[in-house]
Amino acid sequence: MNAIISKNDLEKWAEYLVDYSLGGVRSDDVIMIKGEKIAWPLISVIQDKIFRDGGIADVNIIAPDNDRGKIWGASIAKYGTIEQINKVPKWHIERYNAMTKYIEILGAEDPELFTGVREDLAQEVMKVDSPVKNIRLSKPWALTLFPTKGFADLEGMTLEEYTEVIVKASTVDPRYLEEVEEDIYQLMNKSSKIKIETEHPKTGKSLKLEMAISDRFIVKCTGKRNFPDGEVFTSPNANSVEGEIYVDLPVFQGGTTIQGIYLRFEGGVIKEYTAEKGFEALQKIIETDEGSHRLGEVALGMNSGIDKVLMHPLFVEKLGGTLHIAIGASYPECFVGEEDASPEMTNAYLINGVMNDSAQHVDIVTDFKPGGSGRAVYLDDVKLEIKDNIWVVPK
Repeated sequence: MNAIISKNDLEKWAEYLVDYSLGGVRSDDVIMIKGEKIAWPLISVIQDKIFRDGGIADVNIIAPDNDRGKIWGASIAKYGTIEQINKVPKWHIERYNAMTKYIEILGAEDPELFTGVREDLAQEVMKVDSPVKNIRLSKPWALTLFPTKGFADLEGMTLEEYTEVIVKASTVDPRYLEEVEEDIYQLMNKSSKIKIETEHPKTGKSLKLEMAISDRFIVKCTGKRNFPDGEVFTSPNANSVEGEIYVDLPVFQGGTTIQGIYLRFEGGVIKEYTAEKGFEALQKIIETDEGSHRLGEVALGMNSGIDKVLMHPLFVEKLGGTLHIAIGASYPECFVGEEDASPEMTNAYLINGVMNDSAQHVDIVTDFKPGGSGRAVYLDDVKLEIKDNIWVVPK
């Protein structure tokens, strides 16, 4: 069963991705469009637009067992060896180097195919894929989600209901977010620290997590990369993260749902962690490498137009009135401006531990609206408020 989406909605969606998110098509552009075959209705419309506008569309259809289209799918992490995993074809790297822009369309036909892997081999796949991930991130890119029955089932929704939510959020002009996010952006930009207060629902204990964000670049997300979008984020000083947090909203990762996460940080490192659901999946994430024991991002969700809580990270982290942190890699652009961008400058931040490097970057989300486990967020001494389901700076 495939999602039914009108041609008009598909074309509007494609127009936002190509013209707004990627800044249009030039004659020398080679734009990779990556996704499973089930996302072909959207892939096809994007491909047509790129060719019509004078560029080259490189359509990269990935295997259904390959979560996020890594170098290898689940099969090699079930039956292969580390030696096999390290035999990355040269043409694969060349293909990514050759592209100028990149669109990734998420949406799995059968998420169960991602499961059942050997964890040691899955971690090796993450490691060999990391250089390719860095190539993608170094070029203009956009990420979106196509509705599938497999993902609808995970959300406990019919395909028709799920499709309506996804398409509605993906066909709204994202430029309204520029104004919505401006006040939070300005305040975060001049703040030196962020303090997060949550409550553990079982013990009633009040938890506090603090981190330094001074001298960081703050990023407004208005559909230039993730689509739909709606967050203001930065990467904190990874060494400065101290305290505890409870994360209540469910997140879907690698075929598994994780929910009810407790983390305790000491000296920037996760020293204790639990999960009420999906603990083994959380454990695999945190135990991937040294950097996956540290924090790479903190962000405020600012999209009031997503009217249903979905587990997929692309949607749940954008929900207005939420806050998310990311286990794993930092964003280099939060440390080094374009004029200073160089391997030497980036390495300096990595060496002293302020910036975090990891094969993982997993967003986990706490709800601060009524009924959620979030209690308060402070930027320095300013306690943020929630109005009309988004964060606002008190007047």
